[in-house]
Amino acid sequence: MKPGVRMIGGTARAVVIGFVVVGMLALGAVASEAIWEPMTSPCAECSLGGVWGSATDDVFAVGSEGTILHYDGSTWSAMTSGISMALNCVWGAASDDVFAGGYLGAMLHYDGTQWTDVQAWTSEGWEFFDVSGTASDDVFAVGANGKIFHYDGANWSGLSSGAIMHCGGVWPAASDDVFVVGYGGIILRYNGEKWLTVRSRSTRRPLPTLAGIWGTAGDDVFAVGDRGTILHFDGTAWSEMTSGTTMHLAGVWGTASDDVFAVGKVGTILHYDGTEWSPMTSGTESYLNDVWGTASDDVFAVGAYGTILHFGGFE
Repeated sequence: MKPGVRMIGGTARAVVIGFVVVGMLALGAVASEAIWEPMTSPCAECSLGGVWGSATDDVFAVGSEGTILHYDGSTWSAMTSGISMALNCVWGAASDDVFAGGYLGAMLHYDGTQWTDVQAWTSEGWEFFDVSGTASDDVFAVGANGKIFHYDGANWSGLSSGAIMHCGGVWPAASDDVFVVGYGGIILRYNGEKWLTVRSRSTRRPLPTLAGIWGTAGDDVFAVGDRGTILHFDGTAWSEMTSGTTMHLAGVWGTASDDVFAVGKVGTILHYDGTEWSPMTSGTESYLNDVWGTASDDVFAVGAYGTILHFGGFE
């Protein structure tokens, strides 16, 4: 996986830095002049696609060529993954129960001691783009060609989504209320028995690819994607929000409905305070793929060229 734009189409969600004029980042006033600080990364040339942790001193980041990094509260260090395929996503139920997925259907599991490839589904040109769950026996992974898999604590099994588009992001509000977004603006919702296809009310045509999703509950969900697209679901309908940018947004995460972060192309970071989205100073032009944290003053963002940023809160 190269440093560059995280694509949902094709066989990889690449991570490439484009030659973009810095002036394109002019999005208005920066939110509270809050600053993200760079962290020392042990892999300056790798592309990091996902980040998740169980605590501020137990954070995992995954990326190109089987890269897995771990943060112990003071230092990031490389872990042995046992594979060389690109990893795009990571999520866990606990510090000793972590999943990481990527290219060729690679799905690794960490038991607190070592990473093991559980090979949920393997095929040339196929990959997992996101993984998330509600518990150790209720994990969802999504990827190319509308593929969705579920782990029940013992086995991975494929779910029939009815979609043929690439699925880029998954977020479960509950085991019987799961949201999936992807290519062509597709939005799927699982009620525990079947997947329903819904469409955003975006006024843009064609519908933008959606790459990331997160929420606080089934009636408060955020999705982000192409051309600065941010959608919000209030339990009844999806509506488009004003992001203030045209940059591709790849990841979204928050602590509450009025404290949400979105990251993307050319170091773009936005923050939502419950009223509006405002740009933040990232200090980088690297493509940022994912964001996660433990609290509003302890947030991590990862991306191209081994970029790892940390946000310590608003002043």
